Amino acid sequence: MSDTLQIKSVPISRRDSFNTRDKQTRELKPFYSGDIKILLLENISQKAVDILNKAGYQVEFHTKALDKDALIEKIKDVHVVGIRSKTKLTQEVLSHANKLIAIGCFCIGTNQVDLTYAASRGICVFNSPFSNSRSVAELVIAEIILLARQLGDRSREMHDGVWNKVSNNCYEIRGKTLGIIGYGHIGTQLGVLAESLGMHVIWYDILPLMPIGMSTAVESLDEVLAEADFVSCHVPETPETKNMIGARELALMKPGSYLINASR
Repeated sequence: MSDTLQIKSVPISRRDSFNTRDKQTRELKPFYSGDIKILLLENISQKAVDILNKAGYQVEFHTKALDKDALIEKIKDVHVVGIRSKTKLTQEVLSHANKLIAIGCFCIGTNQVDLTYAASRGICVFNSPFSNSRSVAELVIAEIILLARQLGDRSREMHDGVWNKVSNNCYEIRGKTLGIIGYGHIGTQLGVLAESLGMHVIWYDILPLMPIGMSTAVESLDEVLAEADFVSCHVPETPETKNMIGARELALMKPGSYLINASR
């Protein structure tokens, strides 16, 4: 009797080896773009529509968000949906999306989508983290200047036929302190723009981040509120940020300071 173990090899292909491990493995195969239906809502760029049409996809385009009933009916038969922030893809809506494989959010936030339920259904959700970040940063700078020069009050008076040439409590923003709550894509760009106009920038974030330029991180939200002449808020909607600013926080702010809420 031989002590040598005889092993007989059985030829098996790479694909067979995977299928042998799991009988439920689905065979991958190329898809035909003409079979894929894409629903684009809320006036997604016409360039995107043209690119997708040229690639052979079936594209349905709407300039506005759909109401819940219409959305449920439309989403039953599509494979991809593209939205902005007004369309609400709740569990109720997504439960009717039998063919959906991906959701494209043409915006920064994704709180308009039930991410947990989408993940349970194997639906990928994508966002555009840099979308409009520069636009928002520039808008906040414009609002800071508008508030510092009381342009809103003067505009209203002019529309009422009143010429009120006044400079009391109007000032340059150079040398003033900007406090940023949330030092993400928008907050960092805002800080750079504000510094270029001569403002002193402080910021607070729950994450340890690298400051850009001469900006300074502070230890708490309260410190931002107490020190800044202008406070700009740039945070996502989460249970932690809901009701972040209340009576207590407003009482901490300097007399005559301004709070700008640029969050979702």
